[in-house]
Amino acid sequence: MLPLSSPYPATAAARRTLVHHSISLLQSTGPFAATRSLSSSAGAPRPPRPLLSRARLCWTANGSGPAHHRFRAYHSYDHPAPAGPFNEAEEAILAAAYRQVPEHGFSPEALAIGAREAGYLDISTNLLADGPFSLIRWHLVKQREALAARKTVLFPDGATIDNKPVSVSAKVEALTWERLLGNVDIVGRWQEALAMMAQPSCVPASLKELATLADEILFLAGDVAVDSTWYTKRASLSAIYVGADLFMTTDQSPGFQHTHMFLRRRLTEATDVGNAAGSVREWISFTASAGINMLRSKGMRI
Repeated sequence: MLPLSSPYPATAAARRTLVHHSISLLQSTGPFAATRSLSSSAGAPRPPRPLLSRARLCWTANGSGPAHHRFRAYHSYDHPAPAGPFNEAEEAILAAAYRQVPEHGFSPEALAIGAREAGYLDISTNLLADGPFSLIRWHLVKQREALAARKTVLFPDGATIDNKPVSVSAKVEALTWERLLGNVDIVGRWQEALAMMAQPSCVPASLKELATLADEILFLAGDVAVDSTWYTKRASLSAIYVGADLFMTTDQSPGFQHTHMFLRRRLTEATDVGNAAGSVREWISFTASAGINMLRSKGMRI
C-alpha cells in the first residue's frame, strides 16, 4: 500500500500502482459501499463502511505528493467572512500609526511611533513588508469596509426621494461621496499617498483596491446587472472616483463643495453616455433584425 505521505512516483509503473490503489480505496469506501454487502468466510454479511470515511486524494501544489483534498473558500452570507488582510499585530501598529499621519504623513516615522504606542519595539515595523504603503492600504481598506455600516444610515428602510424609492444612481453618488469624505482627516497628506500608490511596485495593489471599492459601492447601491454593463459600470466608477479623489486634494471650498459638484457632473455624464450607447445598440439591433427579416421574405436563406 502506498502511503499518503510518499513522494510523487517517479516511474510509470509506480504511478499505475498508485492509481489502482486509489480506485480500490474509493470502491471500498465510496458511495457503492453503502449498498454493497460482502460476505465473510463465515457467511455473515459485512456491514458497510460509513460514507464519510471516504478518502479524497489530490496532488499538492508543489508536486511533492498526494494530500487530503482541500476545498477552496468562497463567498457566502451563510459562512463567516474570510480573515482580513492584516493580522492582529499589524492591525495594532497601523491603527496607532494612522493617528500620526496628519503630522508625520505616510512615513516610516509614523509607523515607528505607532509601534511604540501599540506596545511594540520600533523594529516591529519590519513585520510590514510594504512599509509606509501598508499604512495607505490600511486606510483604503478601513474606509471601504466602513461603507457597509454607513449605508444603513444613508438609506434606512423605506427611504424615498420625492415619494419615490431612492434610485441606484442616487445611492452610487451618495456612497461615493461618503467614501471621499473619509479622506478629510488626512487630505493634507493625500497627495504624497497618491504619489506612492503610483509607484510600479504599488500599482497592482492600488488598482485591486480601487476595483474592489467600485464593486463595493455598486453592490451596496443595489446594482444587480449581470450583463456586459457589469464591467463598464465598475470601470467608469473607478475612473470617476480617481478624478474626484485627485480634485479633492486641491479643493479649498467649504465642505469640499466643488469636489461634490465635480463628482455629480461626472456621474451624470457617465449616465448620459451609457444611455446614449444603449440607445445606439438598440437601434443597431433593431435595424439589423429588420434587414435580415426583409431579406428572408425575399427568399434568401439566412
